[in-house]
Amino acid sequence: MSAPLRRVLRQEREEREHRDLSPLATKATASRGRAVDEPHDEYRTVFERDRDRIIHSKAFRRLKHKTQVFLNPEGDHYVTRLTHTVHVTQVGRAMAVALGLNEALTEAICLAHDVGHSPFGHTGEDALTPYVEGEWLHSAQGVRVLSVLEPLNLTWEVMDGVRAHSWKIDPPPYTPEGDLCRFADRIAYLTHDAADAIRAGVISFVQLPERAVRRFGDTSRLWIGSMINAVVDTSVDEGRVMMDEPTLDVMNELRDFMFRNVYLSHEAEEEKQRAITVIRDLVDHYAAHPDGIPDSYKVDDADDLTRAIDYVAGMTDRFALSTHDSLFRPRLF
Repeated sequence: MSAPLRRVLRQEREEREHRDLSPLATKATASRGRAVDEPHDEYRTVFERDRDRIIHSKAFRRLKHKTQVFLNPEGDHYVTRLTHTVHVTQVGRAMAVALGLNEALTEAICLAHDVGHSPFGHTGEDALTPYVEGEWLHSAQGVRVLSVLEPLNLTWEVMDGVRAHSWKIDPPPYTPEGDLCRFADRIAYLTHDAADAIRAGVISFVQLPERAVRRFGDTSRLWIGSMINAVVDTSVDEGRVMMDEPTLDVMNELRDFMFRNVYLSHEAEEEKQRAITVIRDLVDHYAAHPDGIPDSYKVDDADDLTRAIDYVAGMTDRFALSTHDSLFRPRLF
């Protein structure tokens, strides 16, 4: 009788990828490699090692106290940047498995895609942009976090997926797994941001675009399933990762609705201005007082302003708020 358990070594897992995955899938043995060569792991492929490194990183852990939409929410069920990341990873994995793409690579990109986010969500990007040439982007900061500030020596394919996970970034991801992260990110945030906005009373269910409810369903679970199926079915038909135009059009209508009524609402604008003030006060302070920056953010070839931006961008919402209070709130005694 054969043993109930046996070792499954890396080489066998790599052989499975070549045997079982789609011809378009990115195979671990075809990776462009790491910035610094390393010996192979006995059991894990290079993408599986990347996934594990990301989960154990400090930047990943900090996501639990970073804003998704609502600043420093008090309720237990509001989505944070960490729970958003878990949602994105689940959606990405579901599509990767259905399409025969590399699940481990998709998972690694999705897990790492937001580690460069500043406190207070996308408001942080607006707050930090005046300090840099062009636009401060959390995707670029994610690459900097993973390669400079907390260097994990990840594979080129994972770093490329982090670089280009946002739809505004050009060129797009090199791998189809990176393309999956783009869709997974949008599917996840539109679904749970709408649910959070309804929970918070910012919008009501009846305000949602009629076409979105008609096409996707009347619960968040149905929305996620409908959007995943649209990507999978169209990708199979077209031979590349994509969503059919009618569904994408409805998704874009929903996105426009969310920007008008949630992300850029009057209530959100008031919070946004408060968050911008906090971030800029902190950057200005630490640029002028670089001795207050921890050694882990003092990159040798960075100037004081860049070190201040790195430090503030890495803060959680609550740490940024408490630090701002300690530095700028008047003390009575």
